[in-house]
Amino acid sequence: MAGSLEGVRVEILGPQHDRRPFASGVEPLDRYFRTQAGQEARKNIAATFVLVLADGSIAGYYSLSATAVMLGELPGELTRRLPRYPLVPATLLGRLAVDQKHRGKGYGRFLLADALLRALRSEIASFAVVVDAKDQSARRFYEREGFLPFPDQPMKLFRPMADIAALFK
Repeated sequence: MAGSLEGVRVEILGPQHDRRPFASGVEPLDRYFRTQAGQEARKNIAATFVLVLADGSIAGYYSLSATAVMLGELPGELTRRLPRYPLVPATLLGRLAVDQKHRGKGYGRFLLADALLRALRSEIASFAVVVDAKDQSARRFYEREGFLPFPDQPMKLFRPMADIAALFK
C-alpha cells in the first residue's frame, strides 16, 4: 500500500462532514454523495459511511442498504444449498468512491473491507454482498477482491457472506 492508514477513521455520514470538496472524477458518484446521500440516510434508504483523514477531510465513501436477489439469478452450485424462496436477502454495496487526490493509497480496498465487515456484523440476515459495477474498471476491482459476476449480468457481482466471514477469521 502506497499510503498510510494511520489516523484515518470510518464514520457514518453526518452534517459535520463537508462533502463539497469531494471529487472522485465519476460524476454520478460525486452527485450522489453531494446531494442524495444525506437524504437517503434520513429516509432509511441507505447508510453512507465516510473515510475521514486526520485533517477532517473526506477521502472516500460507500453506501450500504438491504436488497434481495432472485434465487434464479444465482449460480446453480450455490442455490442447491439454499431454501427454495423466490428471493434471497442480501446487502447492497450501492456506491464506493475515493477522492481523486487520494487514489493509489489503498483507501478503496480499506473502504471495501470496512463495508464487508459491517455487512458481516449486521444483525440482519444476508446471504451475500451485491454490487453493480459502474464500468469495467470497477468490475475488475471487485473481481480482484473475490466478487463473482451473476451468470447473466456480468456488471452485477456478489460475494457470499460465508466467504466474507472467512476473510475476517
